[in-house]
Amino acid sequence: MPTVEGTFVHLPGRGLRLHYRDWGGDGPPLILLHGLSSGSRIWDWTAPLLAQRFRVIALDQRSHGLSDAPDDGYGFDDVTADLDAFIEALGLERPALAGHSWGASVALTYAVAHPARAVVLIDGGVIELSSRGTWEDAEARMRPPDIDGTPVETFLGFMRRWPNLQDMWKEDLPDMVLSNFEVRDDKVYRRLAIPNHMKIARAIFDLKPSELLPEIACPLMIISCHQEPKTELEQSWLDVRLEGIEAARRLVARARVLIMEDTIHDVPIQRPAELAAAISDFLTE
Repeated sequence: MPTVEGTFVHLPGRGLRLHYRDWGGDGPPLILLHGLSSGSRIWDWTAPLLAQRFRVIALDQRSHGLSDAPDDGYGFDDVTADLDAFIEALGLERPALAGHSWGASVALTYAVAHPARAVVLIDGGVIELSSRGTWEDAEARMRPPDIDGTPVETFLGFMRRWPNLQDMWKEDLPDMVLSNFEVRDDKVYRRLAIPNHMKIARAIFDLKPSELLPEIACPLMIISCHQEPKTELEQSWLDVRLEGIEAARRLVARARVLIMEDTIHDVPIQRPAELAAAISDFLTE
């Protein structure tokens, strides 16, 4: 797969410098949005396939990747304002948006308030977490582990043992994973500090897709990744996802829904070709 160097853009009105990877392409613009505690490099295997039909740009949202990390501004009003300023700075006209996980929620909230050619929600954006319990119940589950200071080899060794990653441990995957962290003295440190991570988690918890989805005026595709549940918790989570998809079908009758079976959450890594084909086919219809 080809690689690209990243570029920075200053957004003076936002007091922010954002980093992005421009994969080129001569087609209409398509912006790729990563999930929480991820970054633009999760698209490294998917973006070049999409660039065969579109002008593809993968953004590092605030506090992610190499973008600036302010102490505040992690609600959806702020991150969608970042995206709007970014689109204006690059002179893009009505881009399509494909968002993964938290990025799907960003794409959804953006498209309600701003013109977009089409929106693809990838394993996110449709689940209303607040309908399943209180923030106090969810807070501990949504808090990430404190890994700061973990030796790089220890961290990568742990990741190699993840069942879902063993078959995908290609030569450049470690670099893609480590791009989400700062490496100092052969140790990993979070780029997205846990307090800021939790601000985003709370915004996700409070988001109400049921109020936003009916406001989407552009074509909408929902891609959901499913695995056979092995525990009660996994079954419960699958039930929540299915409820979200069915609610989205009711609220947006014209929405296209694709279920990718036997697929992990990080589908841009596991199934880049299938994902790129699904997005491309939808956007070119």
